[in-house]
Amino acid sequence: MEEHYQPTSRKIFFYTFFSALFLVFLFRLAQLQILYQDEYGKKSEENSIRALTRDPIRGLVFDRHGILLVDNRPSYTVTMTPAEFDTSRIAHLSEVLHLDVEFINDRLNKGVAYNRLAPVKIKRDIDFRTLSMIEENRDKFPGVHYQVELKRYYPTKARASHLFGYTKEVSDVQVSTMPDEYRPGDIIGASGLEARYERALRGVKGFEFITVNARGQLVSPYNDGRNDISAKEGDDLSLALDGSLQAFAESLLANRRGAIVALDPNDGGVLALVSKPDFDLTAFGSITPTEVWNALNYDSTKPLFNRATLTRYPPGSTFKMVLAAAALQDGVISPQWGVNCTGAFQFGSRVFKDLHVHGPTNLIESIQRSCNVFYYQLMLKTGFDRWTRYGREFGFGSPTNIDIFEENSGLLPSEEYFNRVYGEGKWTQGYLISLAIGQGELGVSPVQMACYAMVLANKGHFHTPHVVQRIRSNQTGELQQIPFDTRQLNISNFVWDLIREGLYRCVNAPGGTAPLAKVEGVNVAGKTGTAQNPHGKDHAWFIGFAPFEQPKIAICVLVENAGFGGVAAAPIAGLCIEQYLYRELIRNKPIAPIAVKANEHGARTN
Repeated sequence: MEEHYQPTSRKIFFYTFFSALFLVFLFRLAQLQILYQDEYGKKSEENSIRALTRDPIRGLVFDRHGILLVDNRPSYTVTMTPAEFDTSRIAHLSEVLHLDVEFINDRLNKGVAYNRLAPVKIKRDIDFRTLSMIEENRDKFPGVHYQVELKRYYPTKARASHLFGYTKEVSDVQVSTMPDEYRPGDIIGASGLEARYERALRGVKGFEFITVNARGQLVSPYNDGRNDISAKEGDDLSLALDGSLQAFAESLLANRRGAIVALDPNDGGVLALVSKPDFDLTAFGSITPTEVWNALNYDSTKPLFNRATLTRYPPGSTFKMVLAAAALQDGVISPQWGVNCTGAFQFGSRVFKDLHVHGPTNLIESIQRSCNVFYYQLMLKTGFDRWTRYGREFGFGSPTNIDIFEENSGLLPSEEYFNRVYGEGKWTQGYLISLAIGQGELGVSPVQMACYAMVLANKGHFHTPHVVQRIRSNQTGELQQIPFDTRQLNISNFVWDLIREGLYRCVNAPGGTAPLAKVEGVNVAGKTGTAQNPHGKDHAWFIGFAPFEQPKIAICVLVENAGFGGVAAAPIAGLCIEQYLYRELIRNKPIAPIAVKANEHGARTN
């Protein structure tokens, strides 16, 4: 009886055990398939499907006439997938690509840290010979491929290096701070318009889903590509810039140091912005060779420095109209007030000289002839506080907020500034004499001076200078107009007419300092300036506008270490004005001088 019981008991035990085990597995299977299907299904799918990023086409840039200024061209980039690459082949790969082994190792390690299954970009813009060698040795370089990318291309003669700016490969810090937007190897705008309008230009990435085998090798498109997400092309920029004027202005400053900024006085649109020396934008775009970057950084002419927006030089006599406006508007002087210029002015024990003996000089003539003695005395009569207040009204001492990132606010001295620098009670009225003629601590940039010329041209309307006029969506075709601020200076038309008459005579009347800015058939108005430079030859300035009656262009020219503004800067301004207005004449209608009347003070009104 006992012998029969043992086998039966064992069978029951085994049946019970395996039944329980089966039920456990069945429950677990149901749990995985039903309860955790979403979570584990996605993980399983991720192991068998790889998402390959497809970079969008970066937006294009056009000038005010629809001329393409910044384009894209195809470029080949070598990539490496860390999970597939045989590290014993690094030395051979470095020979083919002409890269250091350390560099490739660094890229490889960063790729592993980020995502070992994602391709890492090793070298951009390879030539056809290198591409052929990669293809011929594909079996020796597992995981090494190439892909077609786009690189910035500039089809016109307008370099506009500081204006357009350049793109570069995103840094590790940028990836860590913007992980949802950028991954290692991506391109980002680094300066100029490329940086300022990065979000609009870059577009939206797309994704191509590929099935992979157990070894992580690409097999075929997942679901025949029906789940792929197309990249969205970046938006295009339409600029206020005139590409022809930009290229022409650049040629006028060739082999010189300086800047040219031209604005449309009707809305503040930037017609041209030149800084020389400049640099070749085609040397940038991804990873700039170390030797190129070092050469630019250590160049004594500082080609990376944007002289149009970052320079802070005294403006010389071009600043005199600020003092004139302050004195006239606040009733400190009448239009008939004048001085007798003997060629010098003594204040205390010091003598402040003028370039010429001008004799009896009124306000209009002081601008026409650039009489320093007139402004020495006017500054003492007007006062420091009023001079500073009107300087701020014209926009000095503050950034213009032009739509490129790099800009210097300049320096507009005040009583508070002098008290802080020299000590309260330790400076005298003699310090103001230099400020009267745009010297001393006063510092301005060419873009600020172009805005100043714009305000003089349009009788007090300060428009925020802007390069971009519109953004066009390549997805919807919608045009987004870029808004800009406008304000009105609290100065009367009567004052503007007097000052503008002086500017007109400065160019067109005998004794004026800027006859070389004349343009045949067009009435040009302007003012020269020669800024003293303790480190060498003086800097030459000119600001002006044209046509006098209905201004279409306001301009500032700065030529470093060139001497007199009337000799070095005025002719360049005249040529730029001629280039722009004559081309507009061809496009639209003739620009003929308009007869203007003079008021009782001899000022032309329109």
